[in-house]
Amino acid sequence: MKKVIQNIRRHPMVHIMVIPVVAYYLIFHYLPMYGVLIAFQNFVPSRSLWDNQWVGLMHFKDFFSDIYFTRLIKNTLSINIGLLLVGFPMPILFALMLNEVKSKRFKGFTQTVTYMPHFISSVVLCGIVVNFCKSTGLITYILTLFGFPKTNLLIVPSMFKPIFVGMNIWQNLGWDSIIYLAALSGIDPTLYEAADVDGAGRFSKMWNITLPGIAPTIVMLLILRIGRLMSLGWEQIILLYNPMIYETADVISTYVYRRGLIQFDYSFAAAVGLFNSVINLILLISANYISRRVNETSLW
Repeated sequence: MKKVIQNIRRHPMVHIMVIPVVAYYLIFHYLPMYGVLIAFQNFVPSRSLWDNQWVGLMHFKDFFSDIYFTRLIKNTLSINIGLLLVGFPMPILFALMLNEVKSKRFKGFTQTVTYMPHFISSVVLCGIVVNFCKSTGLITYILTLFGFPKTNLLIVPSMFKPIFVGMNIWQNLGWDSIIYLAALSGIDPTLYEAADVDGAGRFSKMWNITLPGIAPTIVMLLILRIGRLMSLGWEQIILLYNPMIYETADVISTYVYRRGLIQFDYSFAAAVGLFNSVINLILLISANYISRRVNETSLW
């Protein structure tokens, strides 16, 4: 405790800057956690939290026996695995290619263009995708050149997942590459100079110097991504999907939204959300443990 106090006195401004972040997580993430109690109750908003009927694991059992359980798990995992296999490597490849660009003007222009979609609101972004995917949209027109029928792509169940994954890559490619570009800037330039002396080409330097240099960053972000395999934001899916594609578009978060906010079944929705969080925690701990055993890189 004495060392902590000494550190605060030595760097007061740093600790002052941390206060808003700590306050945010305490107020909006930790204090509301007592609300998970309603997952074990028949919650009625007009009653005090402690005056509701306790039902134990009833809502969890109802979810596991729900006719939509298998579909929800399958869709959530398949979309997230698609984002992991395709969306996760794309910012890495983009950062590596951008690192090879010599023209600062072109590099700055490319970064600006790829960052911009990240700042577009979900409503506007999904509106653009809806227009592009309708029967007269740009993406539909391009696909018709390859023999695809001229139809609204967002009513074709098999097309939803590729569209959603592609939209997320488009939106986050530039923004997600920032951390890799920062990691690239931390690589010792003398390593590249020594490689030039040895006659190494660009690909050889990228494979033997650049990738190993940012490998710890890649591993840590991969662990965090695996820890979110059961989480998928409902906002964009709600804006894109319709009953015709529930078969492939309905995920855990949209189901919680319907049961909790539309059907007012708060306790059931809380139980599903708690189940989702527990699975994510298990995945995060498992991925961190495996990474620590395999390559000695981990979050803790």
